[in-house]
Amino acid sequence: MGALSDRILKIVSQQPGIPDRWLAELLFGPGTAQQRVNGECRSLAAKGLLERAQRADGLIGNFVTTEQSSASVVVEGQEMPPAPYPHSTSAPFMSEDVLKKMLQSWLITQGWTVEVAWARAPGIDIHARQGGRRWIIEAKGEGTLAPMRVNYFLGVLGETLQRMTDPQAAYSVAFPDLKQFRGLWARLPNLAKERTKISALFVSHGGNIEQIT
Repeated sequence: MGALSDRILKIVSQQPGIPDRWLAELLFGPGTAQQRVNGECRSLAAKGLLERAQRADGLIGNFVTTEQSSASVVVEGQEMPPAPYPHSTSAPFMSEDVLKKMLQSWLITQGWTVEVAWARAPGIDIHARQGGRRWIIEAKGEGTLAPMRVNYFLGVLGETLQRMTDPQAAYSVAFPDLKQFRGLWARLPNLAKERTKISALFVSHGGNIEQIT
């Protein structure tokens, strides 16, 4: 097998159920298109080395096949321990679109009219209006590793700052309600929060949303 196939098998062995998009970002960096990884995963599935199955959140996840997981996976000369083979993740993985959907429903119940940029569509992630008020929200999904979440956090802050053209609008960043994201927000200097007036929205898997100003 090629080097990319080996790397994919190694990651899937360690993170069963990972979707193509997050595999691509883990392999090649945030924002990477998933087409190359998608083709490689389909090829591995055709060879019986991976199984692709729908996860609890509706995304297609990659799983090491039963035959493959019954033995150690050797990648780049290193022996990886056997990984369990679940048919679906025990906990939902909050993708960016899942988070946006929860925010959209929450805002609508509070009387906002909401426009959402789904998937990789350009523009404001969530643009809410109520009377003459505007609320601009930039959002990120869960990510798969701690370094990726740091990049997501910094990236969404940068995107928000570039949107700040209306002095009357409210601006927020939104993340899954994870300890790491809360810690990153807590460590952002208070002066930066006061000067920019950006608030944070933390969205739980159960649909609870907390705004921290």
